[in-house]
Amino acid sequence: MKNAVLGLGGTVDYEVTWDDPTVQALAEAYGIAADELDRLLPIDSERDLVRTVLAFLRDGGGGERYVASSAVVERFAARFDTRITLGGTCVRAAIAMAKLDLPSTVHLVSIDDHVRRLLPADVAYVCSAERDSTDPHLIVQYPAGATVKLGPDLLRAPRPNRLIYTNDPPNAELLLSEQLGAVLAEADVFLVSGFNTIRDADMLAERLDDLRRHMRRLPAGALVVYEDAGFHVPALSALVRERLLDAVDLYGMNEDEMQAYVGQQVDLLDAPAMVGHLRALHQLVPARTLLVHSGCWALTYGPRSREWRNALRGGVTMAGARYALGDDFTAVDYDVVGAGPVNAAGARFAAELEALLGDEVCVVPALDLDVPRPTTIGLGDTFVGGLIAAVVRG
Repeated sequence: MKNAVLGLGGTVDYEVTWDDPTVQALAEAYGIAADELDRLLPIDSERDLVRTVLAFLRDGGGGERYVASSAVVERFAARFDTRITLGGTCVRAAIAMAKLDLPSTVHLVSIDDHVRRLLPADVAYVCSAERDSTDPHLIVQYPAGATVKLGPDLLRAPRPNRLIYTNDPPNAELLLSEQLGAVLAEADVFLVSGFNTIRDADMLAERLDDLRRHMRRLPAGALVVYEDAGFHVPALSALVRERLLDAVDLYGMNEDEMQAYVGQQVDLLDAPAMVGHLRALHQLVPARTLLVHSGCWALTYGPRSREWRNALRGGVTMAGARYALGDDFTAVDYDVVGAGPVNAAGARFAAELEALLGDEVCVVPALDLDVPRPTTIGLGDTFVGGLIAAVVRG
């Protein structure tokens, strides 16, 4: 069995339970109008946070945003029923792998009793922190049909999605442990994620150089997977590609991040248009193989894309199990969900896109899952865990 090392930072998450009346009361208390909604405005107050939440809800979008103070996160979370969980791409991927009894090692930049209590026994860790700290991430999951009225304007969410709001100094610094190189020396698969939280270009350059130093200890032939995310300072994503792209085998992102790169909303089921979007994306991110995962399908794009079909199925199945059953699904549930029918529209898109692009692309449709209260928090991270689990299992 292959050895997976997953980095580079985990989080403690406050997952709030969406409640239309509570959000409606906040919108009214702050006197928010429809023309004030903005997904990208700086978040210096709870009012700003609510304006962005409503903008995302209006569009059915998801994303990650920086908040000027953890006090804003705490104030908003206190208004809702809240569950404490672990987040971060590497940690959620490790938790997903543990569902199949697959061990892994995660690299953390912060630690506290929540992490020690909630991390599965199959997950080992190295950590760069010298002392405990807690800087919670606010996770807002709104359901399809969530409704808020702003004066004469009625907002209704066209689909479920999740939002992340953070002020997390350890992840913003992303200090690497000197133990990282030693665990990479035994790794067959290395997941890189987390650079999106760094806000200073010089610090980011220093961390990237430090990571490359540690990566020199990777065995020949080790697989390197990079998972993109919403950068708190969008311009800094180019620096990551400049310093890291040549070392990455598989460069992944979700549909929101793909749309940010191509600069427009994308019809995820329009195969002829997707040909142009993928080619434009590859011009911007000239990776060996691109990975895009969405609620409709997951695909790889590049000369060796067809080699990833089983890994894509693993990711789709893992994400589908969590979407349908939440955090408590088992290995048996994973198998049952994976044996179910696929999404018909996603299957048509997959067949059409593969016919148009041939061996340049591999597309696996999402599963056909109809559940009353789906889980959307961390689905991309769970997908990555399922993909790596499939690679580890061979």
